Amino acid sequence: MIPSLPSLALPADATGLLARLAIDLAAMLLLVFGLYYRRYRDKELVTAAALFNVFIFAVLSVLSHVEFGLAAGFGLFAILAMFTLRSEPIGKTEITYFFGSVAIAVICAVQGTTLPFVAAVATLVVLGAWGLDHPRVLQSVDGIRITLDKIETHALSDPAVMRADLSQRLGVDVMSYQITALDYINDMARIHVFYRKR
Repeated sequence: MIPSLPSLALPADATGLLARLAIDLAAMLLLVFGLYYRRYRDKELVTAAALFNVFIFAVLSVLSHVEFGLAAGFGLFAILAMFTLRSEPIGKTEITYFFGSVAIAVICAVQGTTLPFVAAVATLVVLGAWGLDHPRVLQSVDGIRITLDKIETHALSDPAVMRADLSQRLGVDVMSYQITALDYINDMARIHVFYRKR
């Protein structure tokens, strides 16, 4: 006798879940691919943000249909924190878009809100990112990470001279720079330069 397989019954509100998934995917695609990728062309972060969105939506959708305590919620965020601690540091813009993708998943997956409200909040997130990060709102400043094969003596002591030196070397107007590493053994400096084209 062949044992019967457990039934894979969809939840009673399967239509609502699919609608929430559709809102989540539409908002995430607009944010991550429509805005971030078109502006910054960072394939690695786009892939990570899109996958995190899908994974978090899936986890929270399941957890919203079972008993889930506050301690388990803190455990989930502790696991996410471990991922960020073990990965290489990313810039403020990248982490903001990444958090936006995660926030959309949470907004859409958490039960107890109406679909119009979920759609309105997800739309607000995407429109906020579009407006606040629009090149016409704040004059565009590009950033690049460079490695110098010599540590300049004025790198720390005289930022104005260092900015002028970097501007001359790179042929752009350097607005600011941030030293990320100094290697005195190999006489190298790693610098994140923020600049505008002339």
